[in-house]
Amino acid sequence: MSFRLAARLEVSFTPLTRSIVNRSANRPPPKPRAGNITTPEAFLKAIGRSSETKLTGVESWEQLWHTNGYQMKKAGLSVRDRRYVLWSMEKFRQGEDPADFAHPAKPEKKIRGRGPAVQNGKRLRSRRQ
Repeated sequence: MSFRLAARLEVSFTPLTRSIVNRSANRPPPKPRAGNITTPEAFLKAIGRSSETKLTGVESWEQLWHTNGYQMKKAGLSVRDRRYVLWSMEKFRQGEDPADFAHPAKPEKKIRGRGPAVQNGKRLRSRRQ
């Protein structure tokens, strides 16, 4: 009885778990496009955010496209940078030009606090009755 229950539970939970398989390794890398994007450094420079200095150790075009988030984490990229580089790689795979989809990072907040309690750098106090 317990074996059948365990088998049913295994079947029901298997699709809900994440696998650590590099799915990008199974897909062929996109062809370098005519123009200035023919090397990994040129691609990282085209997407901006100084990605070419953050992601080092990528020598060939195939090595860039077989890199996954775990390898980028081991290379020392922050979560935000990893997500941006992987997102940009997928957009490039789909045929878009980096000049169209690349955008600068979100700037730091200048005013701390949340909502209307802080406006123009000054804390607002409610009126007391």
